Amino acid sequence: MSTTDSPARKGSDWLPSWDPEDSATWDSGRAWKTLWVTTFALTLAFITWFLASAIAPKLNSIGFDLSDAQLYWLIAMPGLAGGSLRLVWTFLPPIMGTRKLVTLTTALFLIPLVGWALAVQNPETPYVVLLLLGILAGIGGGAFSGFMPSTSYFFPRSKQGTALGLQAGIGNFGVSIVQFVTPWVIGFAIIGGTSQMLTNKDTGASKEVWFQNAAYIWVPFVVVAVILAWLLLRSVPVQARGVREQMDIFKNKHTWIMTYLYVITFGTFSGLAAGFGLLINNLYGTKVFGEAGIDPLKYAFLGALVGSLARVLAGPVADRLGGGRITFVATLGISLGSLYTAFQLNPTSADDFPKFLYGMLVIFFFAGVGNASTFKQMPMIFERRQAGGVIGWTSAIAAYGPFIFGVLLSFIAPTLFFGLGVVFAFIAGIVSWWYYARPGAEKRC
Repeated sequence: MSTTDSPARKGSDWLPSWDPEDSATWDSGRAWKTLWVTTFALTLAFITWFLASAIAPKLNSIGFDLSDAQLYWLIAMPGLAGGSLRLVWTFLPPIMGTRKLVTLTTALFLIPLVGWALAVQNPETPYVVLLLLGILAGIGGGAFSGFMPSTSYFFPRSKQGTALGLQAGIGNFGVSIVQFVTPWVIGFAIIGGTSQMLTNKDTGASKEVWFQNAAYIWVPFVVVAVILAWLLLRSVPVQARGVREQMDIFKNKHTWIMTYLYVITFGTFSGLAAGFGLLINNLYGTKVFGEAGIDPLKYAFLGALVGSLARVLAGPVADRLGGGRITFVATLGISLGSLYTAFQLNPTSADDFPKFLYGMLVIFFFAGVGNASTFKQMPMIFERRQAGGVIGWTSAIAAYGPFIFGVLLSFIAPTLFFGLGVVFAFIAGIVSWWYYARPGAEKRC
């Protein structure tokens, strides 16, 4: 993106010009520095966004009294808010610039983190307050649509797959990090506050825990990220300064096609990551098989871990082989993984759990691969300014994954749920092959 004809942007936030396609002037050091700072902040965004998914499976064990439907709705609210906020954050990078956008957004993470830390200490906290905290956690989801385009401005097309794959993939690790760290960090008093008794209602066993640690532990990291963003980041002067100038992306049919493909990939990743713990608990937990049941907090982080790692590794592969072909493979993989998993939802004992887990990890793996390949496609299909808007828009719609998945799981059988996944992912495979992967495709990439 050459900025030689861009309107001048004044102030220390803004670089005078930036053309990543000109190897003679491209400052790779600044580009990679921007990537690592924004990726650190994005990881904290995902931690904030998915905090409820790590806490919800054990709320009833520390004194709350919530139904399965209420718990699914609780993990759904961050998705509803995250998707809606992404629609706002999509249009902010050219207006606010990378520096202000990343700094101020990261500071907002403190609100839901502190709020959750206070709420879990009191089992009498009204359900509506928990839902509000879920909505506020959606700020972490909204950040994605601002952070990713902000970073994409700094890299040439040839490195978009690698750069965005690294940022999104490492950022996605925030999901597995919060789900992995929570069971460990709640076990001892490192921050203070009122402790809770974690009680297994089926076995009667109990132990003292400090659930507020699950939120408080991230506050110092957020403060560090805010300082780094303000001190180290600058902004690229792009042409579109208002929302109206960016609306032309909706006249392009490929915006809608890529939205569907990204819903199938990232929507699947985020939706299943949010609901994985509750699925394990409701299908294989102690409420079903007593003492032999599976503890969801021991396994819930694996799905996001596999999907995030796949996204990191698939970015460079998409750069070499083309995003369209990788997306085709990924969507078919999601469809086949969903088909296998649909037959693992009526276990006769907890011994059946490994088969369910393997099926879920296959889905997470191919969802992660597709997350990387679709982000390689968009900078190739659209001109640079539009690509940033399309990345933000598709990310916004796909971020409704936790909301849609949570709502569906609250009132339809899991078998039907995964059956729908088979169909929609298979259709995505056909679409990606026809428009982007086959010889002679309209936008082969």
